[in-house]
Order: sequence, then C-alpha cells, then structure tokens
Amino acid sequence: MAGKLIDKVAIVTGASSGIGEATALALASVGATVVIAARRSDRLQALEARITGTGGKALSITADVSDEVQVEALVNQTHAKFGRVDILINNAGVMLLGLIDGADTEDWRRMINLNVLGLMYATHKVLPLMKAQGAGHIVNISSVAGRVANAGSGVYNASKWAVGAFSEALRKEVYQNNIRVTIIEPGLVATELPQHITDSAAKEQAKNFYGSVKNLLSEDIANAIVYAVTQPPHVNVNEILIRPTEQER
Repeated sequence: MAGKLIDKVAIVTGASSGIGEATALALASVGATVVIAARRSDRLQALEARITGTGGKALSITADVSDEVQVEALVNQTHAKFGRVDILINNAGVMLLGLIDGADTEDWRRMINLNVLGLMYATHKVLPLMKAQGAGHIVNISSVAGRVANAGSGVYNASKWAVGAFSEALRKEVYQNNIRVTIIEPGLVATELPQHITDSAAKEQAKNFYGSVKNLLSEDIANAIVYAVTQPPHVNVNEILIRPTEQER
C-alpha cells in the first residue's frame, strides 16, 4: 500500500491527539501530504516534526473548526500552498455525556458547534475545490452513538445522527462529481474523549463502560480510513461500523 496516496493532499481535523493524530500518521505513511489542524499548536507542531522526520510531508495549521472563519482560512491556506485538496477527514469532535434534565446547555452548544457545524463548515469549503478538480473524498467520523441512542448521551447521539444524515445527503448530491463520501462509526476507542466530560456522574459511568472491554486503538480507526480512501476511484466505501470485539452495544 506504500505510496498509494502520493500527490494527494489530505486535511485532517482534530489532529492533535487520538484518531486524528493516528490518521495523519497513517495517511502520510502511504504518501499523502497531510495538513493537520487542531487548537493545540504545540501538539500539532510535534506531530508535523514526527511526520517530516520520517520522510513524510506535513503542514500544521492551528484552527478551531467550530469557527467558520478559521475553517475558511484553513482550507484557503491548504489550497494556496498545495494547489488542491483531495481528502478531508472531518474528525474533530467532543463527547460531553450527561442526562438531558439538569444538563449544562453549554455542553450542548459545544457538541453541536464542533461535531456538526464544524464538519459542515469544512465540507462546504472544500466542495468547490473538489468539484473543480473532478474528484475528492470526504470522510466523516461519527460513532456507534450515531446508530444507537441511550439515556445519558441524548445530545451526543443527536450530533452523531446528524453526521449520518448529512453524510448520506451529501453523497447523493456529489456522486456525479466523482466525490466520494465515507462515514466511519467507531465504538469504544482509547482516546481523550471521556476525559472531557464535564458531568461527574456521566464521567464515572463512561470510565466504567470503557474499562469493561478491551478498547479499540486510534490506529485501528486510522487503518479503516486508509482502507476507504485507497480504494480504486470507482469504489466508494460509504460506511464502516467498527466496534471492539467485546462491545455489545
């Protein structure tokens, strides 16, 4: 598979840790030039150095994708430097679990702004570029929570169901432009996501749930993404649902 993405330019959001970081490394390993975006500049710079230090190509751009202006700057800077955008990995997201009654509604805004609107902003900005190129691939990171709703995760569920609906509508709009759309739905993955939960009871419940099975690794999800984006042009892997073997729901 080495070299399958040579001459391809990929933007990866949420690249400072977890699935985004692993995906950037995996895409670079098969030849892609990766533009890595997140809010934590120090981590991005370290990842850029790690990729370029092993012969890969990378550019770090600090950006909060929940801010449409920053997303526009991210895509414009990528296009200005490399002349194209072939792959967009919409990975940035948060999982702020908790009951609906009594919730801190700022958590809701953070999830909708990042998980949904941020993904939409980035997609909206790259589409004209991909259409002009005559090809492109948009990969949206959802979750098992985009398929199965549970008490204590209602708004997170809503944000990920939105990703699924948006992705399928998008596919139907752009397939004739030779633009592929893939949705990735991971189960439990060992990342920072549970650490960001602000509700103490929900945080403890998540800790116990994650501790009950052998979690997927970020690299497992990155491998699924590489599989999807390295298929022949006539193959569009629309959806990948990937759970730990021990996870029931």
